Amino acid sequence: MSSKSLPPQTDAVYRIAPYYYIHVLDLNTNVTRLEIGPKTFVKLDNETVSIGPEKMITVPSGHYCVVENPVVRNEIGQVYFDDNGQAKLSHADLDIRLEKDYKEPFPLYPGEVLRQSVTPLKHVAANSALRLKAVLDFDGNGEQRNAGDEWLFEGPGTYTPRKEVSVEEQICATVITSNQAIRLSAKKEIIDRMGEHRVTGENWLVKKSGAYLPLAYETVVNVENAHVLTDKKALHLRALKTFTDDFGQTRKNGDEWLVTTEQTETHILNVYEQLVAHVHITTLNSRQYCVILNPVSADGKNQLGKKKLLVGEKSFFLQPGEQLEKGVQDVYILGEDEGLILKCIISFDDELDKMTRTPGDRWMIKGPRDYIPPTQVEVLMRRKAIPLDENEGIYVRNIKTGRVRAVVGATYMLTQVEELWNKELPPEIEQLLHKDASADRIVRKSDTDVKTPITSSPQPKKRDKFKLVTYRVPHNAAVQVYDYKAKHSRIVFGPELVMLGPDEQFTLINLSGCVPKKPNQIRSLALLLGPDFFTDIMDIETADHARLSLQLSYSWFFDISDRTNEKEAAKLFSVPDFIGDATKAIASRIRGAVAGVQFDDFHKNSANIIRASVFGVELVPETTTSTDKQSTSQPRVRDRFVFQQNNLVLTSIDIQSIEPVDQRTRDALQKSVQLAIEITTMSQEASAKHEASRREQEAKGLLERHRIKDEAGAEEIRRALLELQAISAAVESTGHAKADAQSRAESARIEGESTVEQARLKAEASRIEAEAELERLKVLHEAEIKFLKQQNEHEINKKQHLSQIEIEKFRRQVEAIGAETIQAIATSGPETQVKLLQALGLQSTLITDGRSPINLMSFGQNLLGDGVDITPKKRVIKG
Repeated sequence: MSSKSLPPQTDAVYRIAPYYYIHVLDLNTNVTRLEIGPKTFVKLDNETVSIGPEKMITVPSGHYCVVENPVVRNEIGQVYFDDNGQAKLSHADLDIRLEKDYKEPFPLYPGEVLRQSVTPLKHVAANSALRLKAVLDFDGNGEQRNAGDEWLFEGPGTYTPRKEVSVEEQICATVITSNQAIRLSAKKEIIDRMGEHRVTGENWLVKKSGAYLPLAYETVVNVENAHVLTDKKALHLRALKTFTDDFGQTRKNGDEWLVTTEQTETHILNVYEQLVAHVHITTLNSRQYCVILNPVSADGKNQLGKKKLLVGEKSFFLQPGEQLEKGVQDVYILGEDEGLILKCIISFDDELDKMTRTPGDRWMIKGPRDYIPPTQVEVLMRRKAIPLDENEGIYVRNIKTGRVRAVVGATYMLTQVEELWNKELPPEIEQLLHKDASADRIVRKSDTDVKTPITSSPQPKKRDKFKLVTYRVPHNAAVQVYDYKAKHSRIVFGPELVMLGPDEQFTLINLSGCVPKKPNQIRSLALLLGPDFFTDIMDIETADHARLSLQLSYSWFFDISDRTNEKEAAKLFSVPDFIGDATKAIASRIRGAVAGVQFDDFHKNSANIIRASVFGVELVPETTTSTDKQSTSQPRVRDRFVFQQNNLVLTSIDIQSIEPVDQRTRDALQKSVQLAIEITTMSQEASAKHEASRREQEAKGLLERHRIKDEAGAEEIRRALLELQAISAAVESTGHAKADAQSRAESARIEGESTVEQARLKAEASRIEAEAELERLKVLHEAEIKFLKQQNEHEINKKQHLSQIEIEKFRRQVEAIGAETIQAIATSGPETQVKLLQALGLQSTLITDGRSPINLMSFGQNLLGDGVDITPKKRVIKG
């Protein structure tokens, strides 16, 4: 309860103040009665106070409270009691008590419970309402309400609660501005505010501007904003149900249409309209066109499968179901070297060529001109003339016959039956096309197992396969090109530029390389004609079975006297690996020649044996005497070796090294060399020993002679030394005494001078310390005086500024308050007291705390003036 109770009393006497009550329980009868103040209640032994004293409940104006289990009253408001004196209650009932029914405070009878304390009544503002629900059947203001009914209490007003009604929620009105509407939904069959009959679940719009308060069975689904339409934007809508739209047209379920600015500037979607998309305007300039698929006819239906050509300048909205075939396209503007290849899709009469085109026809139009293809024509591709220099070309293929040809040295535009043809080459040839055969030939840095060429070419760029394949043949080189269609090959000697036909391929050359030679180590397109050299290592065995390893270098070149002779030129490529074949043939000849020669002979005449075995020996005629005409023949080694198969000529052989392969042979050679070295060493050692002995004897005689001379000189020097020692002893004894006396005198003098100097320095140090201390104290006192002076000045300035601030503050306060206001404040106390005394009718008064003594001897006489009525006045206290 909101009221506060009096402090509990434990004695038998209860003093009940006015507007207070207690509940007294009779323990004999178990009946609880109500006692209301003001009164003094004496509790008997068989009684006990169960509640109280409690303050009565006061319901102010505009408030109410709820009492559970209220007492039963008659028509005039009297409480019914049973035979035992217990107040009768309406159990499980509620009583809402208002100020108009209970103007005086009332107590709670035994059994009554304050369910809800004193609460202000709900004030419902304008544009708001309370949604009420009937809990029990009742008749309110002549209208029968059944349990479960809902209705609104609309403001402005104050709602008076009833026990049969519960407040579900407070509803505020929804403000509808311009270009807005609210979407409502019916929770049951109702008649809306416009008088329309609505069924359960039905949705509708309210577009009237202002505040709209929904009914009890209406639900605000959302607020719909209007879509603003412009010249460049339209709405694509779809019907969710058959209905009549805002423009009076009947829309069937699933229909789609556009709403443009020609119909309305703003549009709020109907409850049966669905926004599919915002459609933006499509604009074509004078150099653009487009093709619309499934165009809309005059009756608003899509013509499925048809096309419509629109040429600018034009602006339009795409209707629902319409699509642009390839978007907005530019008009084809063709130059003198450009053309279009067209294909007919549907039969039509070509006005340009004055002929009828059938489906599948292909033709080409050339510039200069502009062209817009009709809907019956498909543009396959745009062609542009390809400019070609004298050494440039392309491969062209006829798509009808399949024939491929090369176009070289002229600007060419492909026709409608031609296309570019890509010539495929093996990957090895693709790599070699971009390499220089003379600079990037696979020659190793050394005849070892090195696998990288001297020069490393950069990564080649990707070749355009439709361009003519060209290869620059270096100087003094040859390239073989084979035509697979004509089954004929041609040899091209450098320097020259080779152009491959559509059916021609290069002959790839695979040569042996490394040291010793290994097959398929060198790959090239061009065959170098030399002169050049190659190196090889081979193993041979002599007649006495000594195995040796030879490293030889051969100089070679190709002897081609007539390059125009095709047969002679073809010999160059008749041997696939001329290096491998040449090294094998040379090694065979050398092994055969060395096999019949002893190791010692071969070691002495290796060069002649190797050259004779490779080049061969010929007899040269020679004349013996001038008188005798008879001549003889002398053998001579030839100066070249020719391979007739490919005209390869070897001109010289360089023997770089000869090493035994057998370990025993190598050890025997090493022992012979060591034995020769030892013999030479021993002979040189004997000669050196003899020379050393001779020089030793000479040195000993010279040394003995010097020793004798040194001994004589030493005796002479010893005699002089003794004389000097005697003189020095005499001088030493005299000098010791004299030096001792002089040192003592000098020591005494130095000691005296040092004592005097020490005393003077101490006095000087004391003087300096005293002066320094005096100067320090002087500076310290001056700094302290200066600091105190500045501190005092700052304090004085601070006090002055503060006093000025206080003076200025007080002056401004006085000016702001005013002199009259200050006077009124100063005299307000006495004047108030005087007025108070005048209001009480007292001519004088005395107030004291009872502690300070007061002289009242003459006070009474002063009060008893002439004609003064001293009769005490009565004071009436209401309350």
